[in-house]
Amino acid sequence: MFSKACKYAINSMVFLATLPDGKERAGIKDIAFAINSPEAFTAKILQTLVRENLLLSIKGPNGGFEISDLGKKSTLYRIVQVIDGDSIFVGCALGLQECSESHPCAVHHKFKAIRDHLTGMMMTTTLRDMALGIQTGVSFLKT
Repeated sequence: MFSKACKYAINSMVFLATLPDGKERAGIKDIAFAINSPEAFTAKILQTLVRENLLLSIKGPNGGFEISDLGKKSTLYRIVQVIDGDSIFVGCALGLQECSESHPCAVHHKFKAIRDHLTGMMMTTTLRDMALGIQTGVSFLKT
């Protein structure tokens, strides 16, 4: 459903959100290891999150990435939107250029209900919610 970049972005944000107080910052090696992703690819994704003000990039010997104040309030919807754009929320399931109530594709009416539900879930799922699942052992970042 999500691109590989989007999956890594979500997992990176969740990993950073689970770091203990006093150690809210992590380097690219630690992040990539924690989410089982390639370092170079992860670094590019994290820079996108920095440009969108969801993360801060701190230079120097104690540098690394940490979640910005805006990032701490972000939802799954926002992270997906930053990396993958809006297509999952507004695009046609079958890829038609024009798909609407008045000009529907073969699955428009069924898919619209699913997409609306998915959008609502993503808009109400916060970074904090996802991090809590990891911290309590209900969810995992890698297998």
